[in-house]
Amino acid sequence: MKIYTRTGDSGETGLFGGGRVPKNAARVEAYGEIDETGSAIGLAIVALEAAAATTGIAGQLRTVQEDLFAIGSHLATPGALEGGAASRHLPPLPVHRVAEMEGWIDEADGELEPMRFFILPGGTEAAARLHLARAICRRAERRVLTLLAEEPVDSRVVIYLNRLSDLLFVLARLANQRAGLQDIPWVGRR
Repeated sequence: MKIYTRTGDSGETGLFGGGRVPKNAARVEAYGEIDETGSAIGLAIVALEAAAATTGIAGQLRTVQEDLFAIGSHLATPGALEGGAASRHLPPLPVHRVAEMEGWIDEADGELEPMRFFILPGGTEAAARLHLARAICRRAERRVLTLLAEEPVDSRVVIYLNRLSDLLFVLARLANQRAGLQDIPWVGRR
């Protein structure tokens, strides 16, 4: 199978189940941001695996990457919400993971000092990459909301992304703490 098809050279792309749309269509933007979120999480996993004190976090994030592929497939399929023909071939939306992520957040929070100030992204490489993944996840959430305003989309995707960004924030703090680094406080005006 060739990696290039030349079918997108005119600025359009094919959707799962058929149809072509501009590459900057709201649907393509939404699943593109999901893809970017998964890629950023992949970079964070590499940094986490290089750090000895991050046991368990990389495994959780690999599960999230799998979830994001499923979410992306739903976003790439017009009519998925209505149960169109193409939707029968999709993996189920991982909406059950929201409760599991809340458990992961609570567990990580149990290791952390309570936040008393806003923090700046940074610290260890792993934490910085997790913060970047969080920011990209928030952008993905905004793109899904844009799509939701135009077309039917399962609104539980927004809930998943909202919880994922919370998880990424807490895991960034945890990566710093396990490395013996304090969060970097935002001091505001100087």
